[in-house]
Amino acid sequence: MSSEEETSQTSSSSSSPPPSSSPLPASHFIGKKEDIVKSGRVTKLLNGCRDVLVLYHMGKLHAMDMRCYHAGGALENGDIEEFNGRQCIVCPWHKYKITLAEGEGLYQAVDDPTAKPLRTHWHSKGVKQRIHKVTEVNGDVYVTLNDSSEAIESDHYQTERYRTVFLKAQPKPKPKK
Repeated sequence: MSSEEETSQTSSSSSSPPPSSSPLPASHFIGKKEDIVKSGRVTKLLNGCRDVLVLYHMGKLHAMDMRCYHAGGALENGDIEEFNGRQCIVCPWHKYKITLAEGEGLYQAVDDPTAKPLRTHWHSKGVKQRIHKVTEVNGDVYVTLNDSSEAIESDHYQTERYRTVFLKAQPKPKPKK
């Protein structure tokens, strides 16, 4: 199933939020927690301009920009792995590691490339992926978009230019027989 089909399926299968139940005026209803737990991941277009991935992992809900900060890879298809005690989503395109909690990019650093054997350690590139706040109220899951004015690299893939130029140029997945 394509991510477009998956998105529309999850969007249409989510019931509308109960009237006046939004925890904050700027929060967006994503769906029922039980549905998100069951599927593991849901993508939604919020405010008509921000593609967000909401995922459930190890008892916690997380939300972040859907496309990887590096080259726009679809993070909903990424594996979740632990690196140096931190839960990360791994971009399926180029294997970039992004922490679920902070949106930091992680990489393996080498202190002395001449030393044998090489000794590596995990190092942060800083925040690269925009993380959004998830709230659960009576089994309903809401996301409040991170409205920080500080530019974050994943913002590039949230532009209208990216949607109209890049996404429309991508080949459409062939239906499975």
